[in-house]
Amino acid sequence: MDLRKIKKLIDLLEESNLAEIEIKEGEESVRLSRAPVSGYGVVQAAPQMVMAPPAAQAAAPAMPMQSPTEASTGGTAKPGPALPEGHVLRSPMVGTFYTSSAPDKPAFVSVGQQVKAGETLAIIEAMKMFNPIEADASGTIVAILGENGQPVEFDQPLFVIG
Repeated sequence: MDLRKIKKLIDLLEESNLAEIEIKEGEESVRLSRAPVSGYGVVQAAPQMVMAPPAAQAAAPAMPMQSPTEASTGGTAKPGPALPEGHVLRSPMVGTFYTSSAPDKPAFVSVGQQVKAGETLAIIEAMKMFNPIEADASGTIVAILGENGQPVEFDQPLFVIG
């Protein structure tokens, strides 16, 4: 890594409120972290050059974690409100739920509307990608549980189709 780039990173660290910056380019890695403030009010950055073998850069397997609800209740999720009778369509991903393709466009579906399997009911924005949420069963929309413009979690109930 070029020393000019490292100098720019040091300047960036000094100008920001960040405590640490780590940059990786290929197999090279640089980590800059703030040293404790000295008695003269000067903050120093201590560059460290780390060369890790490719095998050491492999990500560790993720540990299963409890959801915030499970963690706050000691491992058991509180039962939510009862869902209406019918087939529950759940969110396939985490993202932002939208009932229409644009703010000035009508909603894809409304309560009481007949839908066919494969018909788009809503979209979920995840990582700047708009993903259509399609009906996986035919029937009538009994309830729309997702709220337009609000975040949704994986496996969260979005629609009830009767």
